[in-house]
Amino acid sequence: MTAAEEFLRATLAASDLVFNLARRLVPDRADAEDLVQETYLRAWQAWTAGRPPRRVEPWLATICLNLGRDRARRAATRLEVTIDTLADHPDGTDVAAEAIQRVQRAQVERALWALPEHQRLAVTLMDLGGFTAAEVARMLGHPRGTVLAWVHRGRKALARAVREQEGDRRES
Repeated sequence: MTAAEEFLRATLAASDLVFNLARRLVPDRADAEDLVQETYLRAWQAWTAGRPPRRVEPWLATICLNLGRDRARRAATRLEVTIDTLADHPDGTDVAAEAIQRVQRAQVERALWALPEHQRLAVTLMDLGGFTAAEVARMLGHPRGTVLAWVHRGRKALARAVREQEGDRRES
């Protein structure tokens, strides 16, 4: 088996995890896709340099997390403008149901982005990434108890924010 085939076999199963994490690190979908590509490029470079990991998922998540933080630091020094595009709907799509789902997803996204970065990352890694508190603690470089506190507070804040958004929407 070639190195490329071995790399793909080992890492492709984690692509959804990396994309979900990237979506929580950058607000724009296209930027998230770029971050995923950059993550896999860095992983490939390390893999071919003879540094394959024991566990692929935490390794890829750590690479993505570090790249996302670097990107945020660079973006803080310059103005970035994003353009949202609307996707075409194929025939037979239940547009009303999709619209409701988009509104709900947007509510959660807004609530997630309103969290402090450390809570947003901890909740994303544990709840969406499926990592244990110990793994997240290693990735973020903080004690396990601190990560558990961030996740607890982040979940409570998310629930509160979504309830408030729901109440605001009903009043309008």
